[in-house]
Amino acid sequence: MPPNNETGRYMNQDIIISRNLQADLSQAMDFIPHDRLFVLTDTTTRRLCWPLVESFPCLTEASLITIGATDENKTLESLSAVWTSLQQGGATRHSLMVNLGGGMVTDLGGFAASTFKRGMAYVNIPTTLLSLVDASVGGKTGINFGGLKNEIGVFSKPRRVLLCTQFLRTLDRQGIYSGYAEMLKHGLISNEAHWAELLRFDLDEIDYARLQELVAESVAVKERIVEADPTERGLRKALNLGHTAGHAFESLALLSGRPVLHGYAVAWGLVCELYLSAKRLGFPKYKLQQVIQFVREHYGSFVFDCNQYDRLYELMTHDKKNVGQTVNFTLLSDIGQVHLDQTATRDEILDMLDFYREN
Repeated sequence: MPPNNETGRYMNQDIIISRNLQADLSQAMDFIPHDRLFVLTDTTTRRLCWPLVESFPCLTEASLITIGATDENKTLESLSAVWTSLQQGGATRHSLMVNLGGGMVTDLGGFAASTFKRGMAYVNIPTTLLSLVDASVGGKTGINFGGLKNEIGVFSKPRRVLLCTQFLRTLDRQGIYSGYAEMLKHGLISNEAHWAELLRFDLDEIDYARLQELVAESVAVKERIVEADPTERGLRKALNLGHTAGHAFESLALLSGRPVLHGYAVAWGLVCELYLSAKRLGFPKYKLQQVIQFVREHYGSFVFDCNQYDRLYELMTHDKKNVGQTVNFTLLSDIGQVHLDQTATRDEILDMLDFYREN
């Protein structure tokens, strides 16, 4: 049954653009029978976001679980702490967990729920722009392990995802920019019109009503791809544009004790991989320059030197898209013209890193 006009609208049966979070969450929970209810937050969303929802009647019986914030806590230790809290709280496979937070919370919480008692239902309420347009949608769950991003995890779709942009007002500028990088990626793999809209949007004077519309468009791009290829056997690899290089930057930063936001790493990865696209597939150079200018203006640069090239290359060999030790990229010949499973030699990758440092 769809929600009435005063609440949200369904993008499909699982994803709701919510205009009345209390009503939409209550309705979603009515459709998911459960014996016990748990809410997972991190220390940041416990402070900023939980107060916005804790008075909801549908959450009055919830047990609250809180883990450390930031990607540094997307670990086996945090996962174990969540499992322990579920066990001590009497959770069963018929219980329900609501993940209230950014991508770290929805990734780790989804993995915890999907593996506890061989799987209990979960609902995502993303609270960052990054999790609204990317992490909370699509059913990828997991944790970092051995210094590598999302090394351990499963595909497991949430029963509902409630997208409510009211939480975006709790974000600082870096948080907005981080999520916007994934929106830029969705624009690049979709069409010229959506890409142009994203370049025009004013990130310094944010129109939140317009941002909600852009979020809906961005999520629709991802959801169309995920529905066609839920377990990343083919088309879903399009969503990895910018991520082979980006995850290497993110992992190197984490290993170096200077962690960076995921979206920033993706933005830097877009510069790298669109350069490779221009070299290999003729991606228009003036569009590459558009991306470079936008990224430099909003995301700055990731600083590294040539002594770290070997480590970055090694990190790319661990990317989940790879077959064996061959590094695999998603590249573009133009906006919306996606080419999957594009391999690159070590020399090509080092040339790409040279280009990034020089531009």
